Amino acid sequence: MDGDVPERRFLEPFAGKAVSPPPVWLMRQAGRYLPEYRQVRSEAGSFLKLCYTPRLAVEVTLQPIRRFGFDAAILFSDILVVPDALGQAVRFEEGEGPRLDPIRTLAELDRLALSNTATKFSLVCETVERLRRELPRETALIGFCGAPWTVATYVAEGRGSPDQSAARQWAYRDPDGFQRLITLLTDASIEYLSGQVRAGADALQIFDSWAGSLADDQFERWVIAPTAKIVREVRTRHPGVPIIGFPRGSAALLDGYIDRTSVDGVSCDTSCPLGLMQETARKGRVVQGNLDPLLLAAGGEALDRRVDDIRSAMHGLPFIFNLGHGIVPHTPPENVARLVGRLRAIS
Repeated sequence: MDGDVPERRFLEPFAGKAVSPPPVWLMRQAGRYLPEYRQVRSEAGSFLKLCYTPRLAVEVTLQPIRRFGFDAAILFSDILVVPDALGQAVRFEEGEGPRLDPIRTLAELDRLALSNTATKFSLVCETVERLRRELPRETALIGFCGAPWTVATYVAEGRGSPDQSAARQWAYRDPDGFQRLITLLTDASIEYLSGQVRAGADALQIFDSWAGSLADDQFERWVIAPTAKIVREVRTRHPGVPIIGFPRGSAALLDGYIDRTSVDGVSCDTSCPLGLMQETARKGRVVQGNLDPLLLAAGGEALDRRVDDIRSAMHGLPFIFNLGHGIVPHTPPENVARLVGRLRAIS
């Protein structure tokens, strides 16, 4: 980082500092709850076109920064850019979410290749480059990818699912074959994240939204091992860039996840107790989370109380304020402004 760049508060906890008030950003801070986002989304025509059009992706990434002054912006994209770039057609059905042509056999897997990714990855990296130029200099920029396990659940199911059964059964039935898919997604994620850092990302987050659906022995193989490889390889190429893991639904396995993946920080979901977050942060690990997104949507005094409780519990520790998952679409923007104002007003 250049010496004349103002201190980016988001990065201070990764240097072992407890910051007061804590840095704040929110997962899915750019999205459907903002009317200006809906306008750009309409202009784009399709969700993936929005992700792959740097001018538009930059605009929607900047919108919540202009409104709320968050300490970090997160690249606007989607975790399914990786399988799409590898050659698995991805589309988003209005009101129904992502749809992919399912891949459940090695013959189908052979259609995907790391050599396919250059064009689409380069469009995302162009967005990162533009963002770093256009963001306020004190605002950190977060790049991201989906974790191999979570992305694999969509690759195998062809859509989101309540139990990730297609991927789980493939992993049980043919673990060596499933390992080929995980290895491909891991290698693609390493290249994807490395490109984002080269383009200007200050930090990275690995979203493992479906980590909590695995038994502990499966968690070790399909969550910890590939995440550890990503962290190791990206850190070798880009020393000093913080990497945050988000193993959603895995509070009981959090300590081992952090130790064995070597992530610099961990994002905690809403079900993760504040006591566990405190315990984790006291070990010198950066902790992020865990406000309930539905409480943010509800607002009012209950929101104020919980913001106060989280901030009080994590005071003096390396902590970044965030949600336990992404902002839900029906969240009133004024509730987000209330949260940020409350967090920064408390002495």
